[in-house]
Amino acid sequence: MNLLELGSTVKTLRKERGLTQETLAQQADISRATLSKLENGHIAQVSIVTLNDILNHLGYELDVKPLNPFESDK
Repeated sequence: MNLLELGSTVKTLRKERGLTQETLAQQADISRATLSKLENGHIAQVSIVTLNDILNHLGYELDVKPLNPFESDK
């Protein structure tokens, strides 16, 4: 999932829960502008901690699995 898809998913989940950007941003302790940039794919980086915090407030958790560069794709 790329950052644009991730942002779109966050936006959809936020709207499904009836939350404004301002409310979710306050809950996740980030600015509304940062959340807006994330939702629209205009942010270069977002920390895993911040992303996990946003998703937790939406009722989800982040599941990160590191890729092994030495393992072949079969």
